[in-house]
Amino acid sequence: MTEKVTTLQKVEAGLARRHRKELIFKTTGMIATGIGVLFLAVFFYTLLIKGSSAFQQSYLLLDIEFSADVIAPGGQLDLEYADYDGIVRAALRKELPEVTDRSERRQLYRLVSVGAAYQVQDAIAAQPELLGETRAIWVPASANVDMLVKGNIDAAIDEELRTLSDQQIGWIERLDEAGRLDLKFNAALFSHGDSREPELAGIKGAMMGSFFMLIVTIALSFPIGVAAAIYLEEFAPRNRWSDLVEVNINNLAAVPSIVFGLLGLAVFINWMGLPRSAPLVGGLVLTLLTLPVIIIASRASIKAVPPSIREAALGLGASRMQVVFHHVLPLAMPGMLTGAIIGMSRALGESAPLLMIGMIAFIVDVPGSFADPSTALPVQIYLWADSPERAFAERTSAAIIVLLAFLLLMNLTAVIIRRRMERKW
Repeated sequence: MTEKVTTLQKVEAGLARRHRKELIFKTTGMIATGIGVLFLAVFFYTLLIKGSSAFQQSYLLLDIEFSADVIAPGGQLDLEYADYDGIVRAALRKELPEVTDRSERRQLYRLVSVGAAYQVQDAIAAQPELLGETRAIWVPASANVDMLVKGNIDAAIDEELRTLSDQQIGWIERLDEAGRLDLKFNAALFSHGDSREPELAGIKGAMMGSFFMLIVTIALSFPIGVAAAIYLEEFAPRNRWSDLVEVNINNLAAVPSIVFGLLGLAVFINWMGLPRSAPLVGGLVLTLLTLPVIIIASRASIKAVPPSIREAALGLGASRMQVVFHHVLPLAMPGMLTGAIIGMSRALGESAPLLMIGMIAFIVDVPGSFADPSTALPVQIYLWADSPERAFAERTSAAIIVLLAFLLLMNLTAVIIRRRMERKW
C-alpha cells in the first residue's frame, strides 16, 4: 500500500514538472512571436513614415506666357527647339520681380525643376491654340524645395549646412503665402522612368520591366515545371537516375540566386548572344530560379491526391494518361498554382541574378517590348538606395511599399485560387 502511494506521488511530481516545462515553452513561444510581430510593425511603420511622403510632390503655380516670338518664330510652331526653360524662368521672375541680380536669379531658377520646361512643351504640343495666351500651370518644384515643404530640411540650422540659402527659403515662403506652392499627388512616380532629378524619377520603367520578365517566367516555368513533376511522379521509373534528378532538383531550390545570374550571363548573353539588360534574358534567368520551386510544389500536390482516385479510374478502364490528365491533374492543380504564384513572388523580389545580366544600368525610357533595355523594381530600389540625395530616400521607401503591395496581392491571389479550386474527396 505504501509503495502505491509513493509511486503516485512520483507521478504527480513528474506531471507538475512537465506542466511547468510546457508553460515555459508556451511563454517563450509567445514572447518570440511578440518580438517578431513588434519588429515587423516597426519595419512597416518606418517604411510608411519615410515612403508615404513620396506619393506627394511640391508644385509651383506659374503664369506661363506661350509667347509666339519664342515658340513660333516666323509664324511657324517650333516644338522641338523653342526655349521652354526661358519661358518658365520668365514666369518665375514675374512672381518675384525684385530679383534682378544675376547671381540671385540663378538661385531663383533653382527653385523650379528642370522638368517644368518639358511640361510646358507637352502643354503646347497638346493644345497649339495656347500660342499667344497666358495660362496658370502647376509645374514641379525642385527636390530641395520639396524637401523643405515636407519638413526634411531644417530652416533653423546654419545656412552652410543646408542645400537652400536663407534667401531661397524667403522666396519659398512668399510663394507659399501667395498660394503659388502646394503639395499634389505625385503622378510622375507612376508615369515616369528613372531620372537623375529626384522630383522627376518614377518607377514605371521598372514596373514594366518586372511585368515583362514575369510574363516570360510564368510562360516557361509553369508548363515545364508541371510537366516535369507529372513525369517524375507518375511515369518515371524508380531507379538511380530518377533519384539523382530528384536530389539535384531539391539542391537547386537551395542554390543562391546569384549563381543563376552567373549561369544566365554565361549561357544567354555570352553564348547565345541575347541582349543585355533585356526583360527576355531576365525572364529566362528567373525561369531557372523558379523551376525547382514549382516542380517541388507540383510533386507535393500530386502526391496529396489519394491513391483511390487512380485505382477507381484504372478500374473503370481509363488509361494511365487519362488517369493523370482527367483525374489527378485537376485535383492537384490548386496546389500547383499556389506553388507557381509563390515562385513568381520570389522572382519578383529578386535582384542579385538581375545585377549579373546588366539590369543595373541607368534606364530612362520605359521598355515597350521584351527586348528593350530595362530594369526591375528590386534593382530600381537598389539604385535609389545608393543615391546620396535625401529625396531619393523617400522614393526608395515608396518603391518598397509598391513592391510589397504587389507581393501581398500575388500571395492573396494564390490563397483565393486555392480556396476556389480546392476539391474535397
